[in-house]
Amino acid sequence: MKLKSVIYLISMMTLAGCSGQKQASVAVEEQSGQWILGPFVRPEGVNPVISPQPTTFQCPMRKQPVRWEESDTFNPAATVKDGKIVVLYRAEDNSAQGIGKRTSRIGYAESADGVTMSQADAPVLFPSEDDFKEIEWEGGCEDPRVAMTEDGLYVMLYTAWNRNLPRLAVATSRDLKNWTKHGLAFAKAYNGRFANIASKSASIVTGVKDGRLVIEKVAGKYFMYWGENAVCAATSDNLTDWAPVLNENNELREIAKPRNGYFDSRLTECGPPAIKTVNGIVLLYNGKNGYKEERDSAYPAGAYCAGQFLFDANDPYKVLDRLDKPFFVPEAAFEKSGQYKDGTVFIEGLAYFKNKLYLYYGCADSQVAVAICDDNIDSKLKTHN
Repeated sequence: MKLKSVIYLISMMTLAGCSGQKQASVAVEEQSGQWILGPFVRPEGVNPVISPQPTTFQCPMRKQPVRWEESDTFNPAATVKDGKIVVLYRAEDNSAQGIGKRTSRIGYAESADGVTMSQADAPVLFPSEDDFKEIEWEGGCEDPRVAMTEDGLYVMLYTAWNRNLPRLAVATSRDLKNWTKHGLAFAKAYNGRFANIASKSASIVTGVKDGRLVIEKVAGKYFMYWGENAVCAATSDNLTDWAPVLNENNELREIAKPRNGYFDSRLTECGPPAIKTVNGIVLLYNGKNGYKEERDSAYPAGAYCAGQFLFDANDPYKVLDRLDKPFFVPEAAFEKSGQYKDGTVFIEGLAYFKNKLYLYYGCADSQVAVAICDDNIDSKLKTHN
């Protein structure tokens, strides 16, 4: 049963079109267990940290140089390697106009401090003349989430978009620059039954071990939450082949759904890798507000705000609690004035770095920004040695 909570709104500083002022989460919840991760604070004078660039690379599909990140850079994954935060972000070229009509590729940026980014000149994951052309061209590779195993293998779940059907695909890497594609995540499960369903947004369960955020098993299997219209689940033995979890009717098991009258009344889209804490598994997610009577009138229609779930660590299908108000909302001018003008703080990247959590998010489908939590975060995380 959902724990009762009391919301305390805290006063906010508005950006008034400027990125140089400091902002924190929109709300703080005090409740039994203090399970919520946060507050996440926008650091002063640094956002957005990744913006479109005019760099070119030789596109193997178009057979010509392409300004692959000319239009928009957004929806980032994040992890840590060799003492740096690496952000892998979705970048769109200028091949067409309108959301979802351009070609997306995955770019690479790294930072020694989590805020000052160095962007690579070429993408690291993109459609090519390979075995995966059919699922990736010409929409591209979108919206990555990345998590790391204890032995340093990086696993990326991304959306393969062929302009017909968006589907979860898997790639792995040891250096975050050279990736091996493994194809559709659900291709083999149940004799291919779910290979051709729309699927997005996979958040693998992780935990802190030896000072690093790494992939952890749940009940002997790798476990992920996924989906946008509802929170579903999938398990794996090898991190590349995933089986969706089914209910008693042999259909997809929907663990949580959108709620009328709340900020997530239209979508509950899984965010960065879920993380084990002392209170359970916390899943940060993207809630989309509705457009009509089902919406929460406190937030703009269609806006994407960020929420949190708490799941039972021993029963990852059991929702212990859920925020009724978002912990992060579009406030800055660049979070409300890009491709998606209804406002978007689309969270996808979470890095544990120097005892802080760095949350990377897409701003209005146009740029990338960061918010940081260093408020006694180690007391909440479940750590191992």
